[in-house]
Amino acid sequence: MLRQVRIADQAFDPEAEIAAFRSALTQSGAVVTFTGQVRPSSEDGQVSTLSLQHYPGMTERGIEAMLDDAAERWALEAVLVIHRVGDMAPHDPIVLVATASAHRRAAFEAADYLMDYLKSRALFWKSETGAGGKTWIEPRDADYADAARWDHPSDGR
Repeated sequence: MLRQVRIADQAFDPEAEIAAFRSALTQSGAVVTFTGQVRPSSEDGQVSTLSLQHYPGMTERGIEAMLDDAAERWALEAVLVIHRVGDMAPHDPIVLVATASAHRRAAFEAADYLMDYLKSRALFWKSETGAGGKTWIEPRDADYADAARWDHPSDGR
Protein backbone atom coordinates (compact mmCIF):
# COMPACT_ATOMS: atom_id res chain seq x y z
CA MET A 1 0.00 0.00 0.00
CA LEU A 2 1.28 3.45 -0.90
CA ARG A 3 1.12 5.65 2.16
CA GLN A 4 2.16 9.08 3.25
CA VAL A 5 1.80 10.89 6.57
CA ARG A 6 2.88 14.51 6.77
CA ILE A 7 2.66 16.99 9.62
CA ALA A 8 2.81 20.39 7.94
CA ASP A 9 3.85 23.59 9.66
CA GLN A 10 3.00 25.58 6.53
CA ALA A 11 -0.18 25.87 4.47
CA PHE A 12 -0.85 23.16 1.90
CA ASP A 13 -2.97 23.11 -1.25
CA PRO A 14 -5.55 20.31 -0.93
CA GLU A 15 -6.34 20.25 -4.65
CA ALA A 16 -2.67 19.89 -5.64
CA GLU A 17 -2.15 17.19 -3.00
CA ILE A 18 -5.21 15.25 -4.24
CA ALA A 19 -4.02 15.52 -7.86
CA ALA A 20 -0.59 14.16 -6.91
CA PHE A 21 -2.21 11.36 -4.88
CA ARG A 22 -4.45 10.37 -7.80
CA SER A 23 -1.56 10.42 -10.28
CA ALA A 24 0.24 7.66 -8.33
CA LEU A 25 -2.72 5.27 -8.43
CA THR A 26 -2.74 2.30 -10.79
CA GLN A 27 -5.50 -0.05 -9.55
CA SER A 28 -8.12 1.96 -7.71
CA GLY A 29 -11.69 2.45 -8.82
CA ALA A 30 -12.54 4.65 -5.85
CA VAL A 31 -10.84 7.68 -4.32
CA VAL A 32 -12.32 9.36 -1.25
CA THR A 33 -10.97 12.63 0.11
CA PHE A 34 -11.82 14.72 3.12
CA THR A 35 -10.50 18.22 3.74
CA GLY A 36 -11.11 19.86 7.11
CA GLN A 37 -10.76 23.60 7.48
CA VAL A 38 -10.78 26.13 10.30
CA ARG A 39 -14.31 27.18 11.23
CA PRO A 40 -14.78 30.96 11.42
CA SER A 41 -16.83 30.69 14.64
CA SER A 42 -17.25 28.47 17.66
CA GLU A 43 -19.54 28.29 20.68
CA ASP A 44 -17.54 31.21 22.12
CA GLY A 45 -17.98 33.45 19.06
CA GLN A 46 -15.75 34.44 16.17
CA VAL A 47 -12.43 32.63 15.79
CA SER A 48 -9.42 34.67 14.73
CA THR A 49 -6.79 31.93 15.09
CA LEU A 50 -6.72 28.17 15.56
CA SER A 51 -3.44 26.84 16.93
CA LEU A 52 -2.37 23.21 16.87
CA GLN A 53 0.63 21.68 18.60
CA HIS A 54 1.89 18.12 18.38
CA TYR A 55 4.51 15.82 19.82
CA PRO A 56 7.01 15.43 16.93
CA GLY A 57 7.73 11.83 16.07
CA MET A 58 5.11 10.42 18.43
CA THR A 59 2.19 12.01 16.59
CA GLU A 60 3.39 10.59 13.27
CA ARG A 61 3.96 7.13 14.79
CA GLY A 62 0.38 7.11 16.09
CA ILE A 63 -1.02 8.03 12.69
CA GLU A 64 1.20 5.41 11.02
CA ALA A 65 -0.18 2.79 13.41
CA MET A 66 -3.71 3.76 12.36
CA LEU A 67 -2.70 3.37 8.70
CA ASP A 68 -1.44 -0.13 9.54
CA ASP A 69 -4.78 -0.91 11.16
CA ALA A 70 -6.73 0.53 8.20
CA ALA A 71 -4.68 -1.63 5.82
CA GLU A 72 -5.65 -4.72 7.84
CA ARG A 73 -9.34 -3.78 7.80
CA TRP A 74 -9.73 -2.68 4.18
CA ALA A 75 -8.09 -3.46 0.84
CA LEU A 76 -6.47 -0.10 0.07
CA GLU A 77 -4.10 0.88 -2.70
CA ALA A 78 -3.04 4.16 -1.11
CA VAL A 79 -3.58 6.47 1.86
CA LEU A 80 -2.54 10.08 2.40
CA VAL A 81 -2.83 12.03 5.67
CA ILE A 82 -1.67 15.64 5.91
CA HIS A 83 -2.29 17.52 9.16
CA ARG A 84 -1.38 21.14 9.87
CA VAL A 85 0.20 22.41 13.05
CA GLY A 86 0.92 25.98 14.05
CA ASP A 87 -1.36 29.00 13.72
CA MET A 88 -4.16 29.05 11.15
CA ALA A 89 -6.84 31.50 10.14
CA PRO A 90 -10.51 30.76 9.41
CA HIS A 91 -10.99 28.67 6.25
CA ASP A 92 -7.35 27.47 6.19
CA PRO A 93 -7.09 23.73 5.51
CA ILE A 94 -6.23 21.77 8.67
CA VAL A 95 -6.36 18.17 7.52
CA LEU A 96 -6.51 16.15 4.33
CA VAL A 97 -7.26 12.43 4.31
CA ALA A 98 -7.31 10.56 0.99
CA THR A 99 -7.93 6.85 0.55
CA ALA A 100 -7.95 4.76 -2.62
CA SER A 101 -9.30 1.27 -3.16
CA ALA A 102 -10.73 -0.93 -5.88
CA HIS A 103 -14.21 -0.34 -4.46
CA ARG A 104 -15.98 2.63 -2.88
CA ARG A 105 -17.02 1.06 0.44
CA ALA A 106 -13.43 0.36 1.51
CA ALA A 107 -12.31 3.87 0.51
CA PHE A 108 -15.22 5.56 2.33
CA GLU A 109 -14.90 3.50 5.50
CA ALA A 110 -11.12 3.84 5.71
CA ALA A 111 -11.33 7.64 5.33
CA ASP A 112 -14.06 7.81 7.98
CA TYR A 113 -12.04 5.59 10.33
CA LEU A 114 -8.91 7.71 9.94
CA MET A 115 -10.79 10.97 10.53
CA ASP A 116 -12.41 9.55 13.66
CA TYR A 117 -8.93 8.68 14.96
CA LEU A 118 -7.53 12.12 14.09
CA LYS A 119 -10.45 13.93 15.79
CA SER A 120 -10.36 11.99 19.04
CA ARG A 121 -7.11 10.10 19.61
CA ALA A 122 -4.23 11.66 17.66
CA LEU A 123 -1.67 13.57 19.71
CA PHE A 124 -2.62 17.14 18.84
CA TRP A 125 -3.40 20.00 21.21
CA LYS A 126 -5.78 22.68 19.90
CA SER A 127 -6.61 26.16 21.04
CA GLU A 128 -8.78 28.88 19.55
CA THR A 129 -8.28 32.60 19.93
CA GLY A 130 -11.18 35.00 19.57
CA ALA A 131 -12.62 38.11 21.19
CA GLY A 132 -12.74 36.35 24.57
CA GLY A 133 -9.11 35.26 24.44
CA LYS A 134 -7.55 31.82 24.11
CA THR A 135 -9.57 28.62 24.75
CA TRP A 136 -8.24 25.06 24.73
CA ILE A 137 -10.34 22.65 22.68
CA GLU A 138 -11.00 19.06 23.71
CA PRO A 139 -12.67 16.39 21.56
CA ARG A 140 -16.44 16.34 22.01
CA ASP A 141 -18.34 13.34 23.36
CA ALA A 142 -19.61 12.79 19.81
CA ASP A 143 -16.00 12.55 18.55
CA TYR A 144 -15.26 9.81 21.08
CA ALA A 145 -18.50 8.00 20.22
CA ASP A 146 -17.66 8.13 16.51
CA ALA A 147 -14.23 6.63 17.17
CA ALA A 148 -15.56 3.97 19.56
CA ARG A 149 -17.74 2.39 16.87
CA TRP A 150 -14.56 1.06 15.22
CA ASP A 151 -13.44 -0.70 18.40
CA HIS A 152 -15.93 -3.54 18.01
CA PRO A 153 -15.67 -6.54 15.66
CA SER A 154 -19.08 -5.70 14.20
CA ASP A 155 -17.83 -2.38 12.79
CA GLY A 156 -20.06 -2.43 9.74
CA ARG A 157 -17.74 -4.20 7.32
